[in-house]
Amino acid sequence: MVWTWRFEKADGAETTPAVEPEEFTTQGDAESWIGEVWKELLDGGAEQVTLFEDDTLIYKMSLSAAAEA
Repeated sequence: MVWTWRFEKADGAETTPAVEPEEFTTQGDAESWIGEVWKELLDGGAEQVTLFEDDTLIYKMSLSAAAEA
């Protein structure tokens, strides 16, 4: 299994992330990574992210909402 992130603008259009993503072997590793770099991603133009396990969409999350919390 491979866990990956897709980086998107608010309208859902894919965008190039400000931080080079990795492929992760666990969901926890993928989530830890996004927790460490979300501010850089948001500053670089990604407004939301989608987590995939292989080709299966797991969930979508707004980076803007994290900034407001």
